[in-house]
Amino acid sequence: MNNHHNSPYKEFAIRFQLLLCKYPHLITTTLSNVFTMRLIGNKTHGDLAEIAIAEFINQYMYDYRSVHVGKDLFRAKEHEEDIQIINEITKDTFPVSLKAYGDGPLQLSTDKKFQMFPTLEKMGAVIEGEESIAKLWADPVFSDFNALNVLPLIYDERKKRCNVLVFDHTLAMQSVARVVYESEGKGRKHPVYRFYDAAGDYVCEVRYGSGTANALQRGLWTHTKNGLKYFFSLTNGWITYEHNPILVKLFSHALLSTTAGHEAALEKLKSDIDAQKNNASLRPF
Repeated sequence: MNNHHNSPYKEFAIRFQLLLCKYPHLITTTLSNVFTMRLIGNKTHGDLAEIAIAEFINQYMYDYRSVHVGKDLFRAKEHEEDIQIINEITKDTFPVSLKAYGDGPLQLSTDKKFQMFPTLEKMGAVIEGEESIAKLWADPVFSDFNALNVLPLIYDERKKRCNVLVFDHTLAMQSVARVVYESEGKGRKHPVYRFYDAAGDYVCEVRYGSGTANALQRGLWTHTKNGLKYFFSLTNGWITYEHNPILVKLFSHALLSTTAGHEAALEKLKSDIDAQKNNASLRPF
């Protein structure tokens, strides 16, 4: 089960968590700036989160290097990664898909080939028992389940707080005991297959997968509130953030400036980042 593919990401997640716990102000500053982008536009923050987290890794994580993949490649790619991370020591390279979502439903995979839902349909309306569940995970359609490197930045705008959560695929796979077909529900046009553990708690779901469904109506989803026991938080729970109106001002001025102005500003910003590193006595650990 593609474990070799997942372990470099797990290792990265543990190191990332260690850094965030040791120097929480670094991620708080970065995420405050990212979510300030929602003052500019509802969609802006997601794209900027990708370049922010890539730069965060490059500046603060000594053993890792990160490259923002960019949108041109992104549209045609088979994988859904936004950033590529390289472990400088082992030379492992792995893709990560960044999601900046509100606290609630979270898409783990878009199921581009529309195979997950039809595969489950063939298995019946209720799939349970060790043998049937093992057969489900053995199906090539679900073989990538354990290799989805999704890094969700979950935000609660009302309370101005966010949480960096990682879905624990391994735990989820070991825990699923029952998969049930459920027809259209509240505010939902399409049926879903819901995955439950032995305690009857929600794990994740596969949404309707026909070619006519849009990307938000299909694929593998979970829910950050309902499936919380299958997540681990890299920030050790919620961290509060502040909007940074100066950043919006900086952007508006930067858009009218020449590269000479940008160069000068960049030097100032770099020395500010260096000061943060020095203040934190940031060293390889």
